[in-house]
Amino acid sequence: MRALITNDDGIAAEGVRQLAIAARNAGLDVVVAAPMSESSGSSASIAIMERDGKVPVAPRELDGLAEVPVFAVDAPPAFIVLSATRGAFGPPPDVVLAGINRGSNTGRSVLHSGTVGAALTGAAHGRAALAVSLDLAGGPGERAYWETAARLAGRLLPLLSDQFAMNLNVPNLPREQVRGLREARLASFGAVQTRITEEGVGEVEAAVGEAGEAPDPDTDTALLAAGFAVVTALTPPREADVAPLRLPSYQD
Repeated sequence: MRALITNDDGIAAEGVRQLAIAARNAGLDVVVAAPMSESSGSSASIAIMERDGKVPVAPRELDGLAEVPVFAVDAPPAFIVLSATRGAFGPPPDVVLAGINRGSNTGRSVLHSGTVGAALTGAAHGRAALAVSLDLAGGPGERAYWETAARLAGRLLPLLSDQFAMNLNVPNLPREQVRGLREARLASFGAVQTRITEEGVGEVEAAVGEAGEAPDPDTDTALLAAGFAVVTALTPPREADVAPLRLPSYQD
């Protein structure tokens, strides 16, 4: 099985290195291709900045992965996944692993995540896919337990399917302090929300802050806050399972 490892934090982020090591240790044939710079919030965007009609790609090296091909790409992660399925970085991957993201990706706000967008792009193109995020608050001196998230990601590999993408969120805790692994539904909002703080003539001002309401206890946001690692299966874009639409006559 060949695995593409990507992220939205950029090629220099520690999370992508840790996820690549976990995939290699699980016996996968690994290639790493990630954005040259941070692409957080890029969702499934494939917008690119071309140079002479080409997207810049540069070979890199990551510590502990001397035998793994690594590429820094001047493009968002969804474009990288799409390109990989067309053979841009060697044989097309069977599996897309995105992360390990610095910060959680929970609730319906996963729609905007570049990490989750990469996984959904993989699933939309028939690849088994997993997005992995570590619930880092980003405070000064905070230790990042990458190894906890990497280990759980490795354990989920046998469950991956080309019918959906998995979204894994892991508490930033030592492995023995995580309360367990739970399947969860998406909260109606993520751990943070965006609010409009000011409207002016020709402009708006937005701020991102903690959500002001408590999520339902069986959702990913609530269970992650309670110390559980949580998994949600996400479907890529497809037709809605609804009754036939009662369309108006074209001639009316």
